[in-house]
Amino acid sequence: MLLHIGGEMMVPLEKIVLIIDLECGSYEDATKEFLDLALVEKKVFYVGSKERSRSVIITDDYILYTPISVDTLTKRSHNFYI
Repeated sequence: MLLHIGGEMMVPLEKIVLIIDLECGSYEDATKEFLDLALVEKKVFYVGSKERSRSVIITDDYILYTPISVDTLTKRSHNFYI
């Protein structure tokens, strides 16, 4: 199944490892370091503008910043299994 993450982008659900809420800002320094390293390694993609990003989706291969909230992404992913 595919998860719509904004714009015309979709990600296979089985590839998603973690979704982080950027709005709360309470993630650890290790997470920030991991995201910075991924940026240096050019594994980061933005769905829409960087400034409007609300969530980070970490997959097996890359990291996606999306303007869709974690709550919305979670609801969309659960709709596939109902």
